[in-house]
Amino acid sequence: MHDDRSLVEARLKRVLDERVRPAVYPESVPLEVAVWHAPGEPVPVEEGLAAAPEPIEVGARWGAPWGTSWFRVTGTVPEAWAGRTVEALLDLGFDENMPGFQCEGLVYRPDGTPVKGLNPRNQWVRIGAPVEGGEEVRLHIEAASNPVILDYHPFLPTQLGDKETAGGEPQYKLTRMDLAVFDETVWQLVLDLEVLGELMVELPVESARRWDILRAVERALDAIDLQDVGGTAAQARSRLADVLATPAAPSVHRISAVGHAHIDSAWLWPLRETVRKVARTTSNMTALIEDEPEFVFAMSQAQQWAWVKEHRPEVWARVKKAVADGRFVPAGGMWVESDTNMPGSEAMARQFVHGKRFFLDEFGIENDEAWLPDTFGFAAGLPQIIKAAGSKWLLTQKISWSRTNKFPHHTFTWEGIDGTRIFTHFPPVDTYNCSMKGSEIAHAARNFKDKGRARHSLAPTGWGDGGGGTTREMVAKAARLRDLEGSATVVWETPAEFFEKAEAEYPNPPVWVGELYLELHRATLTSQAKTKQGNRRSEHLLREAELWAATAAVRTGFPYPYEELDRIWKTVLLHQFHDILPGSSIAWVHREARATYERLAGELNGIIDAAQRALAGEGSTPLVFNAAPHTREGVPAGGARTPVTEGRTALAPRTDGSHVLDNGLLRIEVDARGLVVSAYDIGADRETIAPGRAANLLQLHPDFPNMWDAWDVDEFYRNTVTDLVDADEVTAGDDGVSIRIVRSFGASRVTQVLSLAPGERRLVLDTEVDWHETEKFLKLAFPLDVHAERYASETQFGHFHRPTHTNTSWEAAKFEACNHRFVHLEEPGWGVAIANDSTYGHDVSRTVRTDGDGGTTTTVRVSLLRAPRFPDPETDQGIHRFRHALVPGAGIGDAVREGWRINLPERRITGTSEVAPLVSVDQDAVVVTAVKLADDGSGDVVVRFHEAHGGRARATLTAGFEVAGVAVTDLLERPLTEAEPQCDGNRITVRLRPFELVTLRLKRA
Repeated sequence: MHDDRSLVEARLKRVLDERVRPAVYPESVPLEVAVWHAPGEPVPVEEGLAAAPEPIEVGARWGAPWGTSWFRVTGTVPEAWAGRTVEALLDLGFDENMPGFQCEGLVYRPDGTPVKGLNPRNQWVRIGAPVEGGEEVRLHIEAASNPVILDYHPFLPTQLGDKETAGGEPQYKLTRMDLAVFDETVWQLVLDLEVLGELMVELPVESARRWDILRAVERALDAIDLQDVGGTAAQARSRLADVLATPAAPSVHRISAVGHAHIDSAWLWPLRETVRKVARTTSNMTALIEDEPEFVFAMSQAQQWAWVKEHRPEVWARVKKAVADGRFVPAGGMWVESDTNMPGSEAMARQFVHGKRFFLDEFGIENDEAWLPDTFGFAAGLPQIIKAAGSKWLLTQKISWSRTNKFPHHTFTWEGIDGTRIFTHFPPVDTYNCSMKGSEIAHAARNFKDKGRARHSLAPTGWGDGGGGTTREMVAKAARLRDLEGSATVVWETPAEFFEKAEAEYPNPPVWVGELYLELHRATLTSQAKTKQGNRRSEHLLREAELWAATAAVRTGFPYPYEELDRIWKTVLLHQFHDILPGSSIAWVHREARATYERLAGELNGIIDAAQRALAGEGSTPLVFNAAPHTREGVPAGGARTPVTEGRTALAPRTDGSHVLDNGLLRIEVDARGLVVSAYDIGADRETIAPGRAANLLQLHPDFPNMWDAWDVDEFYRNTVTDLVDADEVTAGDDGVSIRIVRSFGASRVTQVLSLAPGERRLVLDTEVDWHETEKFLKLAFPLDVHAERYASETQFGHFHRPTHTNTSWEAAKFEACNHRFVHLEEPGWGVAIANDSTYGHDVSRTVRTDGDGGTTTTVRVSLLRAPRFPDPETDQGIHRFRHALVPGAGIGDAVREGWRINLPERRITGTSEVAPLVSVDQDAVVVTAVKLADDGSGDVVVRFHEAHGGRARATLTAGFEVAGVAVTDLLERPLTEAEPQCDGNRITVRLRPFELVTLRLKRA
């Protein structure tokens, strides 16, 4: 037989495109359209419905960037259409290739009842099935003219990313506003042909099944009268029935489809627009649930549910009903799908606390899974947090984006830094926007790496980001793929149903230990520095506010600010979303974030000040409040007293323009260029800086990645570097015991102050950068005379080790990595820490000196600033302030302590007497991360702590109040029955494994 595959396949494509799909709507009449353009920001629904619109014609342009237009469409169903199905086709000017990244709409009835969303691939509204003829049609559309930021030529700088710079040029052309007859038989034929055509091309050419489908498709095409598609569609479908009814083989891959719409809580649109995106999508999905009895939709991010409840109560009512029916499923148990690299320990815990509690309070539903399909890598401390929140599974898809190494598993167990293991799944479909295309289903089956041991995978199905979620076409395709020869099988299931099956069939999956590093989007650790600083400072202000408010509440009856802290925490958690904190959103988002962080700082400082004054009383005794978890200058952790300062620092200028700082513990030499050429540990008789090298070296790189400007830094950036060694001035600081350095480069200026406090083994570097570069990357380098095969970076509830070498491609790919408050390197008995107050990105490299002593130079470089031009063309322009500390002779405990210290400066006030800690711990390795009152308002004191040095620890926790009972709890402060602490009055003894996290709830007598 001759091979005529290409002939039949080309025929199928043309007939579908030019004859069959157009015949889905064989008759149409135009609707009358009028529009009212809302001035400024979106208006309430009732105001939009009541507004007086002006006529507008199809073909007219509409919609200034970020505007809202209320369309009213009216018409009459022709009498001749009686007994037929009629839909409104409402095309606002969509581009079907961009679902979710352009204009959108939400359709309302005149009484304000929401109908469904309008999206590029979801433009229809059902009028009647069947109609009687003569019905009057009146619909209202709240249309958002969101501009296209990520266009066909992506990553071009644009001013459209902020309403303050976007201008007023109309963005869209009204394309179609019609009533049309919907021919369901033709629509079903389209899906039959699509499913079989897409399956056919995925099968091997030598497969008999491929040829069976080809011949059936050919017979169906022969049956279609191209001038009467509707009249012959049923006959064509009958010729496909046999090949559609042939069941799949028992051994095929099995896909659990989960209705899904991954909606970024902010990205190429502001937060306020996400509120409406969620309303449109949930309207669509509740409508689809009513029409499709097997369909199940899952939605993560409790914040987005809360938005619907607050802003769209008419949509919320439909959502609640669908949840009660088990068809609309809360997923993930987090406040947002956050970044997981940069959020601090408590913040990461609170993501689960507030997310899970929302779903429990609203629906009585507890999530067992963490749902993070799009997050840019996963910190090694996360498994313990997931478990401590009462969850046991994790789903993500993003690691499939890695550019260098292919991850070896799709279903596996992930082990964190403390040994906690979480059953984890990466969907092999490699997308969180699956549309049930044959190529996607075939890829999932072929790609699945755990064949022979497992056969289940999950496919998140639907258009995200305002694309409207799952479509009726996707549901219809899934129905055909439920049991179809040649294809993986597809069934709609909830995430929990999938995980239960996957875990049951794979009792001993492979184990991956340590971080899940995304070999892409590394620059998100640095972009938008002020957003990152706002996050770091908010986290630590919240610690202080909870600590001092709880202490004051127990000691003085101070009113604990439950509601204020709850609201502030949720705001901070929202801004940890994986396109806000990483710095990859439009200018509007980051402009608002900066203002939000400033407002929150004011509120939190007000709470802290009021609580401290309640504790200190009225008096003139100088007091220092220490919110850090370690004693410093004689002030206990969590307490206040007059500090004890010992020693002095001397500054000695030299005739060659260099300076020496000496406090008896460290001697720091700064040359005439303002570079640190020696950091000598006097007690250890040990030099910190590598021979012939200089620290405090600012280095400037060109930074123009191949794509994803705000997200990516590509390895070739390191090929070109400029050392900023020329100084405008190097002088003594105003206090006489510090060194001030000023440099200029390009259009920018850096001012630094280097200081060495008395009695401290810590050189503090305060850096102010007035940054006006474009597509540049600024690093701060510390070349250290340390031979270390690995180094430690702080992560949630502990630290994680990475190699300093690049033996394998896995190690080489980690050329930019994340730290929290410190990195630490050491040889046995002596190490160095570099602590920071707000930076996350860094790189570590090593070389062997070929001259001199032949020793090893290990260089730590802190990432300070970038200047990408997309999506924010003015990224990071302006003044930035950073603080870092170089700590010679530091062990890991010193690194932990200095990381806390630099982020929690002392607060000094006057009062009557010292304040004893509400809770104290007798072991430095056990770090208290939170002291607060229980969220339920009971007045119980909640204490969270962990082992921080990476070893075992025995510690006694002492409460500064009478204790009536103690319970070990999960993160949601619910008692764990299997754990009973040892108590002796107000003293509790605990034994901790390396990095183990514990939460105690102390009932006050």
